Amino acid sequence: MSLINKIAIIGAGTMGCGIAHVFSQYGFKIYLIDSEQNQIDQGLRIINSNMDRQIKKGLITSDQKNNFLNNIIPLVGHQIIDKDTDLIIEAIYENKLAKLSLLKDLDNIVKFNCIIASNTSSISITELGKSIRSDRFLGMHFMNPVPVMQLVELIRGYSTSDETFKTVYELAIKIEKKPVEVFDYPGFISNRILMPMINEAIFALYEGVAKAEDIDIVMKLGMNHPMGPLTLADFIGLDVCLSIMEILYDGFNDSKYRPCPLLKKMVNAGKLGRKTKVGFFMY
Repeated sequence: MSLINKIAIIGAGTMGCGIAHVFSQYGFKIYLIDSEQNQIDQGLRIINSNMDRQIKKGLITSDQKNNFLNNIIPLVGHQIIDKDTDLIIEAIYENKLAKLSLLKDLDNIVKFNCIIASNTSSISITELGKSIRSDRFLGMHFMNPVPVMQLVELIRGYSTSDETFKTVYELAIKIEKKPVEVFDYPGFISNRILMPMINEAIFALYEGVAKAEDIDIVMKLGMNHPMGPLTLADFIGLDVCLSIMEILYDGFNDSKYRPCPLLKKMVNAGKLGRKTKVGFFMY
């Protein structure tokens, strides 16, 4: 089984920074890589702020925070990644062509036995890995916010080797996450179940069954969900929700995954949820 020492995370957005945050707390030296310096700077500010929140809760000390931050090494551009990296986690935006291009570059840069993982939430792992080291490629889908959420879906592509899966499975346990083995079908487990529920809530709003606030109240109080599906959609981003629904719809060729017209209209209007300050609710 491969030993994992050097880890590189490509993408300093919300997910990439959350993943770097977690690994830094377990003694790993992490390369946090993005194509833009300002994105890395913003990501480091978010990690710093989240660690301050941990200090206030008594989860870590100030000295620990400084040690953790020292474990994160920022780099601009994946072309200068250390060739001896043992594990790369791709966490860029959810676009298949962008991911394919990046993964192909990485495959040509790092050593042969480096494991490459994608944090994609819905794109086929088999398709992403078909032109690279497919036996040493898998999905490593963390949940947002990464420092808080325990689950990580480990998605096996068609050619993912048992050794690769076992190595990453044990690594996930080492950072105190709960890894779940998932095979490569559209949406994996989490989004195959979650997104149709969100889409159905949007249909209920679209058809005038109830107001947005009341739809969320039913799911929070009646089903004990921590937040309602429309609030959750705003948190995820309506553009991301639409993209995942389209992947499910295309992948299964089943009308039950048809994206709600209201979801499409809101995305076209640029009302994407929290990140644009307006979605099903105002922020």
